[in-house]
Amino acid sequence: MDKTILEQLTPQNSILLMIDLQPQMAFGVGNMDRQELKNNVVALAKAAKVFNVPTFITTVETESFSGYTFPELTDVFPSADIYERSSMNSWDSKKLRDAIKATRRKKLIACGLWTEVCINTAVNSAMLDGFEAYVVADACGGTSLAAHNLSVERMIQAGIRPLSWQQLILEWQRDWARRETYDAIMDIVREHSGGYGMGVDYAYTMVHKQPQRGKWKGKIVKAPTKL
Repeated sequence: MDKTILEQLTPQNSILLMIDLQPQMAFGVGNMDRQELKNNVVALAKAAKVFNVPTFITTVETESFSGYTFPELTDVFPSADIYERSSMNSWDSKKLRDAIKATRRKKLIACGLWTEVCINTAVNSAMLDGFEAYVVADACGGTSLAAHNLSVERMIQAGIRPLSWQQLILEWQRDWARRETYDAIMDIVREHSGGYGMGVDYAYTMVHKQPQRGKWKGKIVKAPTKL
């Protein structure tokens, strides 16, 4: 067994590659709710920023077909360069490959659109180039549930390792005693993690008596029943 599969993903050994998160590509997504997809992608990007994980954004045919990268994503990295391609396979871009290789890291984590094309080809090629490839499956969109699932199965057969965005950010955090990232990760969880995030909000306010987050400055007005 390749024992690198047992190694923990850390902020110090990870690279994040975000592929073709563009509106025209999102229109074709059929394996999951598109808003959920965007939520997961943005949460992952925010976590990568918190942990200072080298993050690369790449796009395909932006002005001729696919449209600009989700603004919610570029807002996380407002000064990031975006690698624009014509090939469906990101790994065909020498500039992008060289930038990733310059990190001197080997654990490449990918997400984006579409699972069965631009994700599959990129991570397969990266593995041939000596990288250990991971795919954030719930931050990837395919043109149908079958297309997405079959693509993930094919990648697993090739030795690529699937995981979820929440699994990844908690693996990066690893220890709640790491206070330098604790608050920022909890903020991401509360905003993006659905029921888990709601539970954290409840625990903060009801159990630990912390103030509510958000901008609300009103007051609770008693409105007793009177028929």
